[in-house]
Amino acid sequence: MNGVDLFLLGRTLMKIGEEAMPVEGITPSRTTQAASLRTVLVVVADLRVHAETSVGEIATRTGLPQSAVSAAVARLKEAGAVVTAPDPADRRRVVIRPAPGVSDRVEAVRAAGVEGPLAAALGTEDPARVAEVVAALEFLADRLAPGSAPRRP
Repeated sequence: MNGVDLFLLGRTLMKIGEEAMPVEGITPSRTTQAASLRTVLVVVADLRVHAETSVGEIATRTGLPQSAVSAAVARLKEAGAVVTAPDPADRRRVVIRPAPGVSDRVEAVRAAGVEGPLAAALGTEDPARVAEVVAALEFLADRLAPGSAPRRP
Protein backbone atom coordinates (compact mmCIF):
# COMPACT_ATOMS: atom_id res chain seq x y z
CA MET A 1 0.00 0.00 0.00
CA ASN A 2 1.23 3.49 -0.80
CA GLY A 3 -0.02 6.95 0.10
CA VAL A 4 -2.45 7.10 -2.81
CA ASP A 5 -3.91 3.70 -1.90
CA LEU A 6 -4.30 4.80 1.72
CA PHE A 7 -5.96 8.07 0.68
CA LEU A 8 -8.40 6.27 -1.62
CA LEU A 9 -9.19 3.74 1.11
CA GLY A 10 -9.94 6.62 3.46
CA ARG A 11 -12.37 8.12 0.95
CA THR A 12 -14.08 4.76 0.52
CA LEU A 13 -14.38 4.32 4.29
CA MET A 14 -15.77 7.85 4.57
CA LYS A 15 -18.49 7.04 2.04
CA ILE A 16 -19.38 3.81 3.86
CA GLY A 17 -19.57 5.79 7.11
CA GLU A 18 -21.91 8.31 5.52
CA GLU A 19 -24.15 5.49 4.29
CA ALA A 20 -24.24 4.05 7.82
CA MET A 21 -25.53 7.29 9.36
CA PRO A 22 -29.24 7.06 10.22
CA VAL A 23 -31.36 9.64 8.42
CA GLU A 24 -34.83 8.64 9.63
CA GLY A 25 -36.78 11.58 10.95
CA ILE A 26 -34.35 14.19 9.66
CA THR A 27 -35.92 16.91 7.60
CA PRO A 28 -33.39 19.53 6.61
CA SER A 29 -34.36 23.02 7.69
CA ARG A 30 -33.18 26.15 5.93
CA THR A 31 -30.57 26.54 8.68
CA THR A 32 -29.12 23.07 8.30
CA GLN A 33 -29.33 22.50 4.55
CA ALA A 34 -26.02 24.30 4.06
CA ALA A 35 -24.26 21.83 6.37
CA SER A 36 -23.41 18.65 4.52
CA LEU A 37 -22.96 15.47 6.49
CA ARG A 38 -19.22 15.57 5.78
CA THR A 39 -18.95 19.10 7.11
CA VAL A 40 -20.85 18.13 10.24
CA LEU A 41 -18.57 15.14 10.77
CA VAL A 42 -15.44 17.29 10.31
CA VAL A 43 -16.79 19.68 12.95
CA VAL A 44 -17.62 16.75 15.27
CA ALA A 45 -14.08 15.40 14.83
CA ASP A 46 -12.65 18.82 15.71
CA LEU A 47 -14.92 19.10 18.77
CA ARG A 48 -13.68 15.73 20.04
CA VAL A 49 -10.18 17.18 20.25
CA HIS A 50 -11.15 20.75 21.20
CA ALA A 51 -14.14 20.40 23.54
CA GLU A 52 -14.56 24.14 24.14
CA THR A 53 -14.08 26.25 21.05
CA SER A 54 -15.62 28.78 18.67
CA VAL A 55 -16.76 28.79 15.06
CA GLY A 56 -13.73 30.85 14.02
CA GLU A 57 -11.32 28.49 15.75
CA ILE A 58 -12.91 25.43 14.12
CA ALA A 59 -12.76 27.16 10.73
CA THR A 60 -9.08 27.95 11.22
CA ARG A 61 -8.20 24.40 12.26
CA THR A 62 -10.28 22.62 9.60
CA GLY A 63 -9.96 25.00 6.66
CA LEU A 64 -13.75 25.09 6.30
CA PRO A 65 -15.47 28.42 5.64
CA GLN A 66 -16.98 29.99 8.77
CA SER A 67 -20.43 29.87 7.17
CA ALA A 68 -20.14 26.08 6.74
CA VAL A 69 -18.94 25.65 10.33
CA SER A 70 -21.81 27.84 11.58
CA ALA A 71 -24.33 25.74 9.63
CA ALA A 72 -22.79 22.52 10.98
CA VAL A 73 -22.91 23.85 14.55
CA ALA A 74 -26.57 24.81 14.03
CA ARG A 75 -27.30 21.27 12.81
CA LEU A 76 -25.47 19.75 15.79
CA LYS A 77 -27.31 22.09 18.15
CA GLU A 78 -30.68 21.05 16.68
CA ALA A 79 -29.65 17.41 17.14
CA GLY A 80 -28.81 18.07 20.78
CA ALA A 81 -25.13 17.22 20.33
CA VAL A 82 -23.70 20.63 21.29
CA VAL A 83 -24.61 23.69 23.31
CA THR A 84 -23.49 27.24 22.72
CA ALA A 85 -23.09 30.17 25.09
CA PRO A 86 -21.49 33.61 25.05
CA ASP A 87 -17.92 33.61 26.30
CA PRO A 88 -17.94 35.46 29.63
CA ALA A 89 -14.51 36.92 28.85
CA ASP A 90 -15.53 38.18 25.38
CA ARG A 91 -19.29 38.51 24.84
CA ARG A 92 -18.73 38.73 21.05
CA ARG A 93 -17.38 35.16 21.03
CA VAL A 94 -19.73 32.17 21.23
CA VAL A 95 -18.31 29.07 22.89
CA ILE A 96 -19.34 25.67 21.54
CA ARG A 97 -19.30 22.68 23.88
CA PRO A 98 -20.50 19.09 23.66
CA ALA A 99 -23.97 18.80 25.18
CA PRO A 100 -23.95 17.53 28.77
CA GLY A 101 -26.60 14.89 28.04
CA VAL A 102 -27.19 12.59 25.11
CA SER A 103 -30.12 13.45 22.85
CA ASP A 104 -32.23 10.82 21.09
CA ARG A 105 -30.59 11.77 17.78
CA VAL A 106 -27.06 11.41 19.15
CA GLU A 107 -28.05 8.08 20.71
CA ALA A 108 -29.41 6.88 17.34
CA VAL A 109 -26.19 7.86 15.56
CA ARG A 110 -24.06 6.13 18.20
CA ALA A 111 -26.19 2.98 18.02
CA ALA A 112 -26.19 2.74 14.23
CA GLY A 113 -24.03 -0.13 13.05
CA VAL A 114 -21.86 -0.16 9.97
CA GLU A 115 -22.44 -3.81 9.16
CA GLY A 116 -25.07 -3.25 6.43
CA PRO A 117 -23.23 -0.62 4.40
CA LEU A 118 -19.94 -2.46 4.97
CA ALA A 119 -21.41 -5.75 3.75
CA ALA A 120 -22.70 -3.97 0.64
CA ALA A 121 -19.30 -2.40 -0.03
CA LEU A 122 -17.57 -5.75 0.47
CA GLY A 123 -20.10 -7.52 -1.72
CA THR A 124 -20.85 -10.13 0.92
CA GLU A 125 -23.56 -11.03 3.38
CA ASP A 126 -21.22 -13.38 5.29
CA PRO A 127 -21.49 -12.17 8.91
CA ALA A 128 -18.10 -13.66 9.81
CA ARG A 129 -16.36 -11.77 6.99
CA VAL A 130 -18.11 -8.52 7.93
CA ALA A 131 -17.25 -9.03 11.62
CA GLU A 132 -13.61 -9.59 10.67
CA VAL A 133 -13.47 -6.29 8.80
CA VAL A 134 -15.34 -4.47 11.59
CA ALA A 135 -12.77 -5.80 14.10
CA ALA A 136 -9.91 -4.57 11.89
CA LEU A 137 -11.53 -1.14 11.60
CA GLU A 138 -12.07 -0.97 15.37
CA PHE A 139 -8.40 -1.85 15.87
CA LEU A 140 -7.36 1.02 13.57
CA ALA A 141 -9.84 3.42 15.16
CA ASP A 142 -8.49 2.63 18.62
CA ARG A 143 -4.98 3.51 17.53
CA LEU A 144 -5.45 6.21 14.92
CA ALA A 145 -8.54 8.27 15.81
CA PRO A 146 -7.57 11.90 16.46
CA GLY A 147 -7.70 12.86 20.10
CA SER A 148 -8.50 9.42 21.42
CA ALA A 149 -6.37 7.15 23.52
CA PRO A 150 -6.61 3.44 22.84
CA ARG A 151 -9.99 2.23 24.05
CA ARG A 152 -9.04 -1.42 24.44
CA PRO A 153 -5.92 -3.11 25.83
